Amino acid sequence: MKVAARVFSVVLTGFQMVGAVAVGSDAIKEEKVTFEGVKYRVVRLSAERLKLVWKGKDGNPMRSFDQVQDYYQKQGERCVFLMNAGIYEPGGIPSGLHIQDGKQLLPLNTKNGWGNFYLKPNGIFCIIKGWRGGAHVMSTNDYSAYLKQRQRMHPYSAPVLAIQSGPLLVSGGKVHPKFRPNSDSKLYRNGVGVDDKGRIVFAITAKGQEVNLHGFARLFLHFGCKNALFLDGDISRMELNPAEKLPSHAFGAIFTVTEPLSEDP
Repeated sequence: MKVAARVFSVVLTGFQMVGAVAVGSDAIKEEKVTFEGVKYRVVRLSAERLKLVWKGKDGNPMRSFDQVQDYYQKQGERCVFLMNAGIYEPGGIPSGLHIQDGKQLLPLNTKNGWGNFYLKPNGIFCIIKGWRGGAHVMSTNDYSAYLKQRQRMHPYSAPVLAIQSGPLLVSGGKVHPKFRPNSDSKLYRNGVGVDDKGRIVFAITAKGQEVNLHGFARLFLHFGCKNALFLDGDISRMELNPAEKLPSHAFGAIFTVTEPLSEDP
């Protein structure tokens, strides 16, 4: 408890708001912030707006932003938010659990291995419908038991989307135990958390900025996220309200928010 209190104090003194820009007709906001000397871009969303895509209706992966934009344009929608969703294997296959539109396309991965995905505890970001629904971040070890408990009480309660990645940045209000405050492993990173109001918090380092995992985790603590998950780094990208189709690196799964094409930007 004393350690958690000390970390929270550091978070408060290291944060500086630089600006906020309203984007999109439903007021998606990008907050440009400086936290402990590192610049970030932050977006907070309600759970009902977010979508997760990997494969289209034809069963083929959509690996880039422009492919996702084209997919939704054919359905009469435009993408107003895009972000790569997690660590993936060769061929753009998500490294673990993937649930899209309520359908599980890939199972939970509980194996041991090398790299950030396997830095235990790793975890799940999901959105659940029904009883006590909304967005959640939890450890991989807790996920199956949590769903079973929910469904015993409310059989129609189920995840509508889920992505597994790792490591957990924050769990139960505490920074991952293997992160070191003075680590010199500073890289470009993106992640997701859920704040104390149930909002989804996406964060990505600004262009040219790098941070270690401990510092990145503290950012989510400041935003009131008791649980947060590392998504990826290096080639990560976040775009809001693009005016045209955006070629991007080939990712695995991709988060998006869409609006009807009839609405003006």
